[in-house]
Amino acid sequence: MAIATLFTLARFSEAFLVLRAQSIGLPIMLVPAIMIVMNVVYALAAYPAGMLSDKVDRLVVLMFGLCLLIVGDLFLAFSTGLGGVMIGVVLWGLHMGFTQGLLATLIADTAPADLRGTAYGMFNLLSGIAMLAASVIAGALWDVWGPQGTFLAGAAFTAIALVGLVVIRGKHPIA
Repeated sequence: MAIATLFTLARFSEAFLVLRAQSIGLPIMLVPAIMIVMNVVYALAAYPAGMLSDKVDRLVVLMFGLCLLIVGDLFLAFSTGLGGVMIGVVLWGLHMGFTQGLLATLIADTAPADLRGTAYGMFNLLSGIAMLAASVIAGALWDVWGPQGTFLAGAAFTAIALVGLVVIRGKHPIA
């Protein structure tokens, strides 16, 4: 739960993808395309990622998803044009496909059967609080350092969560 909550701190609101697209000059009329692209990629990636997580170590799949987010955040931090921002958006969609369903699966894998409902509720509560905090932090960073500061901080939080997963995997392997 702690790593998942930390990971949620790294994954602030997708509204920042829209703001990033606007910051490079994407016309307002086309801004919804950012969310459409991200969600289409997410939807297309979720099923194959789920199948993969049934065949290999789930934490490795989750770590791969976190790596996708780091690279996506770096593209979003340093890109000056629409092409780079779109690559970042696609990578965000891929990371969502590789992580969101898997987090719920890991709860099912690790929570005692009689406490699964409680575990899901606690996960959603903590994730919601972390998402709110992450978005407030991201907004403050945007105000002070612009998009680059926001997305670099997201990459840093993701890297910390990735290190946490490596440590957990070493102590508590989950297949």
